[in-house]
Amino acid sequence: MGQYNRTIAEEFLFVGFSIEPRTNLCLFVIVLSMYLITLTGNTLIIIAIRIDPRLSTPMYFFLSNLSLLDICYTTSVVPQLLIHFLTSHKTISFNRCMAQLFISLSLGSIEFILLAAMAYDRYVAVCHPLHYKTMMNKMVCIQLALTSWMGGLFNAMVQTGFTMRLRFCTFNTINHFACEVLAVIKLSCSETFVNEISLMVAGVLLLLIPCIVVMLSYVYIIRAILHIRSSEGRHRAFSTCTSHLTVVTLCYGTAAFAYLSPKAPTSSNQNKMLAFFYAVVTPMLNPIIYSLRNKEVKGALSKVVRKCIPVES
Repeated sequence: MGQYNRTIAEEFLFVGFSIEPRTNLCLFVIVLSMYLITLTGNTLIIIAIRIDPRLSTPMYFFLSNLSLLDICYTTSVVPQLLIHFLTSHKTISFNRCMAQLFISLSLGSIEFILLAAMAYDRYVAVCHPLHYKTMMNKMVCIQLALTSWMGGLFNAMVQTGFTMRLRFCTFNTINHFACEVLAVIKLSCSETFVNEISLMVAGVLLLLIPCIVVMLSYVYIIRAILHIRSSEGRHRAFSTCTSHLTVVTLCYGTAAFAYLSPKAPTSSNQNKMLAFFYAVVTPMLNPIIYSLRNKEVKGALSKVVRKCIPVES
């Protein structure tokens, strides 16, 4: 048999969250509600940014990219999860599993880099306000966004390619609700050293380095804010950063617990819950965080809602 041959396991079985029908039905209703909120909130953010001239700035350009990522990422996972809540046979074919793994890896990696680009944008806005339009012109924004998308897609191609080279034998039950790379690799009956090294390198390049960029950006931002004399000026400068900082904490914090925590016997269940938070909860919270903390976004969203739901006089 060649090194690319797989034996027996042409499909995978998900453990999911529960085998109790009543619990699964409750989870179905909760997750469906969260999914609809995610789609609605992020779609409204994108529409508001497109139609409101006040939001034609780099910060909102990156925010619209983030909202698009959240819609795509949660859609790559949640519809399948909802179906599995209603059926006892939670299976996925090998090819579909690899496709889902590629999509989730690429979108997750893109988000890590994009959040670092957003931190750099806030650094320029606060620390170099007079040169902001020059340093963050349209071409620079497009290049940063393209770098995020290309970096994430390249990482997904590498990780998925290495995963497809593995052999999967009789044990084909994934202790997860989706084809997450760590959960899939654990099923392999062949050597996974290359996969583990590539994931470690990806963790440094796509998680650790962007996280350092974010932290350094905010060190300079906080130092610049403290030098602003008026309390109103300090509040205005800091208010432009709090939403992004909250989203960064949710995103990087969840990923760090999932991929950098010690491998304990309960780590599979822990990672499953962290993945659920990252794939379902965080995309729902992001538009809420930005709309609650940003007056311009709230104003634009209220304008969109009024157009969609006209009020009768």
